[in-house]
Amino acid sequence: MKVPFLDLKAQYESIKDEIHAAIQQVLDKTAFAGGPFVQKFEEEFAGFCGSKHCIGVGSGTEALWLSLLGLGIGPGDEVITVPDTFIATAEAISFCGAKPVFVDVDEKTYNMNPALLDAAITTRTKAIIPVHLFGQMADMDPIMGIAGRRGLFVVEDACQAHGAEYKGRKAGSMGIAGCFSFYPGKNLGAYGEAGAVVTNDTELDKKIRMLRDHGQAKKYYHGLIGWNARMDGLQGAVLSVKLKHLQDWNEGRRRNAKMYGDLLARAGAVILPREEEGMKHVYHIYAIRVQDRDALMSRLAEKDIHCGIHYPIPLHLQDAYKSLGYSNGSFPVAEKSAAEFVSLPMFPELTAEQIRYAAGEIASLVAPKASA
Repeated sequence: MKVPFLDLKAQYESIKDEIHAAIQQVLDKTAFAGGPFVQKFEEEFAGFCGSKHCIGVGSGTEALWLSLLGLGIGPGDEVITVPDTFIATAEAISFCGAKPVFVDVDEKTYNMNPALLDAAITTRTKAIIPVHLFGQMADMDPIMGIAGRRGLFVVEDACQAHGAEYKGRKAGSMGIAGCFSFYPGKNLGAYGEAGAVVTNDTELDKKIRMLRDHGQAKKYYHGLIGWNARMDGLQGAVLSVKLKHLQDWNEGRRRNAKMYGDLLARAGAVILPREEEGMKHVYHIYAIRVQDRDALMSRLAEKDIHCGIHYPIPLHLQDAYKSLGYSNGSFPVAEKSAAEFVSLPMFPELTAEQIRYAAGEIASLVAPKASA
């Protein structure tokens, strides 16, 4: 039996008629760059997140970058984030001219460890970017508390957490800005590149809207040096269709995660992801941890079970960030996790039969949990 890591075609087939109708509307109106379909999606996604404003942009990377620029982050500033994330989180900081400063993560959730924040804050620190890794939000109350006491902005990297919740609040709605990627494989994925910023701050909303459109609030009148970071009309239309299904798709991911957890509970050599109290995990990635990752993945591939790794090299050990001066051992939890993560097949259309097959093969390849 083949178990793909991701199957975008299965999702497309389930909504094909809706997608075709939406794309045809864009073609009929020739509204390709920004325009009414992007505006419609912005209004819908702001409501979904419980935020006043949403600004559609070209990617999650641009969402992060423009949020920081809109907050005035620039050369000489420092922004604290975590090393176990996709490089876009740090790139956005670097492209503002600021310096990424990393703190280690909590070993249970792989999200920012708030207890380490105070020691990392300096007179140059201007913002904190918690990353809601794999679909579970970071522990936001203490992060927001520290930021409030120290006068820092909090920008949520919610690129993997569409619809995740923290004590009843949606991802992206707690910081001054929440940044989302709609890369095709995300829980809410476009049919190409797209991203968005949500915020309750009206001035930040206005500034990001200018920055994404060459710094203009009115055509050909440029109040800022901006960029071309507009969302395409086709992507806005596709995302509006898919947003209607997101809650059901997230529940499908949660059901799949529970089934994996139940089936792998006796596999003692496997560390399973966990949903913390007060959280709603939406399982963009279902990452287990094992000691001999390469051997397990090789054996699973032989059985036509396709897995991935998110992310094999923490950012502080990437060649791109050698200049920051970190080394092996700087962030031991992130380093240990990165060496052990295996991302299992996870998408809403994954069948119970496929999950049982994958979990059964994993259980057969690792040591069982010892009896009490």
